[in-house]
Amino acid sequence: MECQWKPDEQGLQQILQLLKESQSPDTSTQRSVQQKLEQLNQYPDFNNYLIFVLTKLKTEDEPTRSLSGLILKNNVKAHYQNFPNGVSDFIKNECLQNIGDSSPLIRATVGILITTIASKGELQNWPELLPKLCLLLDSEDYNTCEGAFGALQKICEDSAEILDSDMLDRPLNVMIPKFLQFFKHSSPKIRSHAIACVNQFIISRTQALMLHIDPFIENLFGLAGDEEPEVRKNVCRALVMLLEVRLDRLLPHMHNIIEYMLQRTQDQDENVTLEACEFWLTLAEQPVCKEVLCGHLPKLTPVLVNGMKYSEIDIIMLKGDVEEDEAIPDNEQDIRPRFHRSRTVAQQHDGGDSVEEEVDDEDDLDDDETISDWNLRKCSAAALDVLANVFRDDLLLHILPLLKELLFHPEWLIKESGILVLGAIAEGCMQGMIPYLPELIPHLVQCLSDKKALVRSITCWTLSRYAHWVVSQPPDIYLKPLMTELLKRILDSNKRVQEAACSAFATLEEEACTELVPYLAYILDTLVFAFGKYQHKNLLILYDAIGTLADSVGHHLNKPEYIQMLMPPLIQKWNQLKDEDKDLFPLLECLSSVATALQSGFLPYCEPVYQRCVNLVQKTLAQAVLHQTQPEFYEAPDKDFMIVALDLLSGLAEGLGGNIEQLVARSNILTLMYQCMQDKMPEVRQSSFALLGDLTKASFQHVKPCIANFMPILGTNLNPELISVCNNATWAIGEIAIQMGSEMQPYVPMVLQQLVEIINRPNTPKTLLENTAITIGRLGYVCPQEVAPMLQQFIRPWCTSLRNIRDNEEKDSAFRGISTMITVNPGGVVQDFIFFCDAVASWMNPKDDLREMFYKILHGFKNQVGDENWRRFSDQFPLPLKERLAAFYGV
Repeated sequence: MECQWKPDEQGLQQILQLLKESQSPDTSTQRSVQQKLEQLNQYPDFNNYLIFVLTKLKTEDEPTRSLSGLILKNNVKAHYQNFPNGVSDFIKNECLQNIGDSSPLIRATVGILITTIASKGELQNWPELLPKLCLLLDSEDYNTCEGAFGALQKICEDSAEILDSDMLDRPLNVMIPKFLQFFKHSSPKIRSHAIACVNQFIISRTQALMLHIDPFIENLFGLAGDEEPEVRKNVCRALVMLLEVRLDRLLPHMHNIIEYMLQRTQDQDENVTLEACEFWLTLAEQPVCKEVLCGHLPKLTPVLVNGMKYSEIDIIMLKGDVEEDEAIPDNEQDIRPRFHRSRTVAQQHDGGDSVEEEVDDEDDLDDDETISDWNLRKCSAAALDVLANVFRDDLLLHILPLLKELLFHPEWLIKESGILVLGAIAEGCMQGMIPYLPELIPHLVQCLSDKKALVRSITCWTLSRYAHWVVSQPPDIYLKPLMTELLKRILDSNKRVQEAACSAFATLEEEACTELVPYLAYILDTLVFAFGKYQHKNLLILYDAIGTLADSVGHHLNKPEYIQMLMPPLIQKWNQLKDEDKDLFPLLECLSSVATALQSGFLPYCEPVYQRCVNLVQKTLAQAVLHQTQPEFYEAPDKDFMIVALDLLSGLAEGLGGNIEQLVARSNILTLMYQCMQDKMPEVRQSSFALLGDLTKASFQHVKPCIANFMPILGTNLNPELISVCNNATWAIGEIAIQMGSEMQPYVPMVLQQLVEIINRPNTPKTLLENTAITIGRLGYVCPQEVAPMLQQFIRPWCTSLRNIRDNEEKDSAFRGISTMITVNPGGVVQDFIFFCDAVASWMNPKDDLREMFYKILHGFKNQVGDENWRRFSDQFPLPLKERLAAFYGV
């Protein structure tokens, strides 16, 4: 029998001594304890001692016993498969014997231990565990019932999938009805455990729960007024999840549920209010939201607005009373990792610059990212934001009266929440807000100099949400004062305000674009001054503001006096940073934008920048090889270094054009690119294809010898499942075709079929469609005989995807290609000729010889079908199309 195991007294004392030492605050003691624990792990019965201390040594103090259990838990995590049978049986037995220990701490520790063993895939090898725990629930002894429930709750959280699989003979069919019985238990702790257990199975729509969904909902309603906050919290959580998966079952009771959730969103207990507030966020995503909620808006709106005030805890966490902290160095743990967004080549559209449609909005309600944990303020603001998008201006009826009071309130806390409300509704209620903005925007610009830092920072964010409107107005009245004040805030003495102002300014830059040109000297002055002032975290945001400025004003930045201001501080940082410092990411991104904007103005700086990028790529590739061949000695490299470096090289190629030729000549970048194009990480391939396209444009003589190696790789990457990789590969093929001319012929079969499939796929994103169409057109331009026979298979989607992009070089070469192909295979366009007419009409001013090509095709078609048929055909045209074709081409 394994139960006969007895500890050796001396060994026991040694382990107790160790457990005592490990509670010491001294780090060197801690380290020696770690070493001794490692050594003791060599002995098979060491774990018996640990469980013995946890469950049998009632004379020891609880923290020591619990610690013994937690060390055992770590051993189970690391080495359970190596425990001898006797040991694991002894541990399992002891756990089940002591789940009802009179101490809550020991019960919880035993529960954690049971769960850890269960999650090591042991639920199958411990068949008596679940039946035994379920049996213990019925115990008369409260401790036993509570302990067993605690363990079951942890198992439900950790092993929900296995519990709902055939592997275990479907224990949930027994467990869920059993849990439901305990919803009415006299102990609040037990009621709370019971709901928490069932809640684990809502989102996955577990069948055992779906069979009992009505009694479950009924029991939940029974607990609605429970006096225990933990129970109310779990009831709210259940209703939020049910809203997502079983709305049908809640709908009959919706009126009452909304009334209930309104009460709970104002609960005394803040964990309950937060859980309840999630309900509004989830409801806003349901199509029924509008009809079930419209009657409740008068009550709900003030509740959400009220939740948007900072709580006392928030203010303490945010050090809201600290006004000037610019000189205090940042705590490195607070700096969130930034993610690099790899280059995606996109077309310019009429009416503004190209906007990548796959990109999520970043300016979500995250003005408090330093307390990154979710809180009532953030949740209320997010809910108001989504509801504004559902109800649009109908929400304003209820918001405006409240706003008047808040925005001009003498108490800063309340005024601050009003400014947050104004920002939260900006997107959804923009139309209805317009009449008030001429009065509100100047008021907000004034609030930028409020004496409270938290008011200044939220005002930056709210103003950025109205940047689009500001930019559409006369600049002297709105843009100029806003910009002047925002630039002052960038130099604020409070770090949170600096951060908010920098982010808001980046948003303003994106909206204003070249409107900023008159103020460039003033803007650069401020941004460069901030360089010397900022601590670590805000420096990273400053790079972003500078990069966005370069993207927004483009070549207007290329003036000697601007370059003189901007480049020295950037290059100084560049020289300070080591190759393995992640701060290189935002700096490289920033330099990439600056290089593209400055073009030839960047020449004096390009060589060291180019060289370092090539080195970063080479280093990363070498490290990857070492890791593949000897993973035990070398860790995997961080490939982001390589991705960002490739993107900066693209920026250099785009900015410097032919001037990059001598740099390429003196480096092995093409060999490195050949490796990157075959990397298994999609982002690496994506960036290497962007670079290939840019180098093809800038210095083709160096790319040409590699084409035979590159083309098959490009062909295998035309997989629309990876949109950005596919997009950049497609674009690169088009650029190569233009340079290769008729020599492209042997490579057309490698890519044409895939491109035609992509352009005909439903739901392909606009960017990819446009680039695919351009590349097909370009292939047809250089190799019409090869591509024209397939004309009928792609002409229609080709025409519809290119009618919306601006006149530019890429569009020009693509339309030359399509016109040449139509001349070769006129039959391929006959059925879809109306689409071709529409695409031709999308040109503002084609070059003369292209216009001539269009003229010939249109008149050729008209002469072919005869006047009568042409009249019938052109009668189907929308009027604007008819008028344009008549005016431009006389048909």
